[in-house]
Amino acid sequence: MDGVINILKPPGMTSHDVVFFVRRVTGVKKCGHTGTLDPGASGVLPVCVGKATRLARFVTDGDKTYRAEITLGIETSSQDAFGNVISRIDASAIKLDDFSSELRKFQGEIKQTPPMASAIKVKGKKLYELEREGIIVDVPTRTVTIYQVNIVDSWDWGTPNPRVLFDVACSKGTYVRTLCSDIGKELGCGAYMSFLLRSRVAAFGLHNAYTLEEIAALADKSQLESAVIPMAKAVQHLPIVEIHPSAQKSVCSGATLYPAGVRVGLEYLKPEGLVQVQLNHELLGIYKPVLDVNDFGERIILRPEVVFAS
Repeated sequence: MDGVINILKPPGMTSHDVVFFVRRVTGVKKCGHTGTLDPGASGVLPVCVGKATRLARFVTDGDKTYRAEITLGIETSSQDAFGNVISRIDASAIKLDDFSSELRKFQGEIKQTPPMASAIKVKGKKLYELEREGIIVDVPTRTVTIYQVNIVDSWDWGTPNPRVLFDVACSKGTYVRTLCSDIGKELGCGAYMSFLLRSRVAAFGLHNAYTLEEIAALADKSQLESAVIPMAKAVQHLPIVEIHPSAQKSVCSGATLYPAGVRVGLEYLKPEGLVQVQLNHELLGIYKPVLDVNDFGERIILRPEVVFAS
């Protein structure tokens, strides 16, 4: 079994708990998730199975969407509902228009400094592991992109703790709880993320996600294959390069792919990003376009990032 199962993670489980569940139900030892979803959060968690585990980092390159709730007037140590309260400021004077105006300022490319209670690694250790050991380090600031934010609903204006439900589309690496915290700081009252649902990761959305109960039921009926998304579809956000059959052996051995071996797709490529290399719609590998300069001029060649032996 090689492919991706799109799990609808319930709140209260860690991402590793979900991977363990998939490993047990499928009987496949090689399983891995494509990016941690906080234990308190719910939503889309693609789990790679078999050969597809080698695709995990390419799946996470895709954009993500979330539905989140922000509560104003309270700051927590983790920027979400599971940390200790570190500040309370009455936010009753803030109006919806104030919030909307501030929210718009966070669209586009922004800087974020995630909290210590996160899975980012510094010197080989996850930040939350260092925090548990009482070790505080400088958390690296990162640049992320907020493509779109839209307010869905809001409540409790005129009280100390108004709440706003909003949707956000963002680049990989974005911390929505940090976004909530930063909005609260700009409003001068503090804030924390009180709810989070991840609604999409690249090509994986809520519409094709399975609950754990549904996966278990399919396994009992020996129909689990119907929930497995093929590897090529798992990275459908990447452009496709179709090769000639004569180049298959070379590609599967991890060799550089030259223009003579490409049937379709090379003419549109630039030396940036990644592409799928396929033969007859079967994914053979993920390659990186590179500009090759020689005595005869310039051309695009493809160098392997990961290949799948056929």
